[in-house]
Amino acid sequence: MKKTLLTTLFVVTFFALSTVSASAVVNDTILVGLRYGDSALFSANLENAEGAGYAFGWFDSDRQFEALGWTEETAISMTAAGTIYMSSGGNYSAGEPAAITGYLGPWHVEIDGFGNFDEAQEAAWNYGGYPAWIDGTYVVRVGAYETERAAERAVDDLGEGYAACSSDTGILVTVTRTTNILFEYDDSQTFGVRPDNGRQEPVTWFKGYKYPGAFAYRRTSGGNLSVINVVDLEEYVKGVIPYEMNGDWPLAALEAQAVCARTYACRTSKHLAAYGFDVCATTDCQVYYGRGSGGAAPSARSDQAVENTAGEMLYYRGELVQDAVYHSSNGGATEDVANVWGSERGYLKGKEDPYEAQISIPNYNWSVTYTADQLTWILEQKPSMTGGKDIGTVKNVYVSEYTPLGNVKRVTFEGTKGSLTVTGDTCRTIFYSSTYGKSIPSLRFGINGGGPSTGTGITVNGNQTLSGLDGLSVISGSGKISRLEGNSASIITAAGVSQASVTTGGSSAKTTASRNGTFTITGTGSGHNVGMSQYGARAMAELGYDYTEILEFYYTDITIR
Repeated sequence: MKKTLLTTLFVVTFFALSTVSASAVVNDTILVGLRYGDSALFSANLENAEGAGYAFGWFDSDRQFEALGWTEETAISMTAAGTIYMSSGGNYSAGEPAAITGYLGPWHVEIDGFGNFDEAQEAAWNYGGYPAWIDGTYVVRVGAYETERAAERAVDDLGEGYAACSSDTGILVTVTRTTNILFEYDDSQTFGVRPDNGRQEPVTWFKGYKYPGAFAYRRTSGGNLSVINVVDLEEYVKGVIPYEMNGDWPLAALEAQAVCARTYACRTSKHLAAYGFDVCATTDCQVYYGRGSGGAAPSARSDQAVENTAGEMLYYRGELVQDAVYHSSNGGATEDVANVWGSERGYLKGKEDPYEAQISIPNYNWSVTYTADQLTWILEQKPSMTGGKDIGTVKNVYVSEYTPLGNVKRVTFEGTKGSLTVTGDTCRTIFYSSTYGKSIPSLRFGINGGGPSTGTGITVNGNQTLSGLDGLSVISGSGKISRLEGNSASIITAAGVSQASVTTGGSSAKTTASRNGTFTITGTGSGHNVGMSQYGARAMAELGYDYTEILEFYYTDITIR
C-alpha cells in the first residue's frame, strides 16, 4: 500500500475505480499480479532458487494445476510467440537489436497425432524439434522460420508434417539466453509453470526477488505477457508485511498489519479483476515481494506475526471488511472515509489519535513551497482532477474547509479566469508533481500565502493548522490527555511559546495573501488518514496493547475472526 513506510505517501484508488465482483481466494490460493498492463513483459524469466526444474500446464477454476509437460532446466524464459530476436546479452525482443545473436521465427513444421507428453517429447527428440500443446492437443513443432515458404521447404525435407504459424496468443518456453525451445503453449486456459515440478515447496527468482508458489501467464488478446504469482494466502501475507511495515517492529503491530493485509487480499471487490488476478503487487494494492531479495526480506518476527494470526480477518456486521486500508501516520487524527473518498463505510470512522505523539516519527512535520507558476502548470497537467476546467494563472490557493477533526476537506484555487475547488483526497494528490519533485504527504495541513477568504481557523504565527479548539485534546510530556476549551491556547513551537487563536465567520480557513507569489503548505503525518495508522499501531504496541486492541481502536465496530 505504500512504497516505503518512512518516506512515501499512500495513493489509493479503492473508491474511485469501478470494481468487479469475484471470489478473491479459492482453496486458500491467491493470484497476485506481478506484471500487467503497461508493465507486462515480452519475455519473462524464471530461475530456481530452491528445487530444480519446472512443470508446464494450466490452472483450473479451483486453482489446481493440471500438468502437461516438464523440464529439468533451472533457468527458463516465457516469451510472446512470433518473431523473436535475441541480443548479444541474451535478451529477447520483438524488434531487431543492434547486435543479433539469435532469431526465432513464427513459422514451424507441425506434426500431430500424439496422445501424451512423453510421446510428443520422444518424437521431438527424434525430429530435432520440441513438444507443444496447441488448442487442446499435443503436437511436435520443428524449426522457427521467418516465412511460410521456408517452413514448407522444411516440410519437404522432413517428408511429413505441414507448415504452421504461431498465433498472437502463443507462449514459447526457451532455455534462458538461448534459442533452445523447450515447449510451446497456445490454448484458452491460462498457461501455468510450477517450479520444481511439484516435488517440494519451491522458491523461484523473478525480476530480482524470490517468490513462493507457481506462476501463470496470460496473453489472451495478443501483446505482452501478464505474469501472475499463484501462491498460498498465508505465504502471500508473509510477502507483504515487511514491505508495508518494518519487520523489526513490535510483534503486536506486525500482527495487526497481518490481519489488515489478509483482509484486504480476500475482499470480493477488486478494481484490477479484468487482468485475471485478485490483487496486484504494488502500491495500488499492497506491496508484495515474496521472500525478498538480499537485505530486504521477511524477518522471523514478521513471519511469526502471520502465523500467530493465521486465517484471521476483519468483519463488520458479519461481513468481511472490504477496505481494510491503512497509512503511515495521521498527524493527530484519522478521518471519516466519506470525507476522503466519498463513500461511507461504517468501520472507517475518523477519531483523534493520541498515540502517534508518544513516539518519534521520521518526517512527521513537513513543509512544501510552491510558486504560482508551478501550481498553474500542475493544474494544467491534471484534467481528470480539475474536470478540464481552465482557471488561468493561479493567484491564490487556500484551504476552504476543514473537517471537525482538523483534516483538510476542501482546497480552493483562484486564477485569472476563475476558481476551482477540490475535495477529499484530491486536496492532497492534486499537488503531486514528479517534474518538480513535490507532493503533499497528508490531509492534515495549512496553507500560508493564500488569499482572500476569511473564516474559522486556529493560526500559529500566521500559519493555518487547525479548524478550531472545540473537541480537541492535547497530550503533555507525561502522557496526560486534556481537552481544550474556549477560543485560544498557548502552543510551544520551535520559536518558543505562541498564541493560537480562533477566528470566526464561517467554516473556511483564514489565510494571508501571498506577497511574493509563493504558497507554503505545512502539515503533519503521511498518508490519506483513513483506517489504521501504522506508526500509531507501533506506538500502541510499545505501550502494551495487543493487536486486537490496536485494530479495534482504528476500525469502528469490527470483529476479528
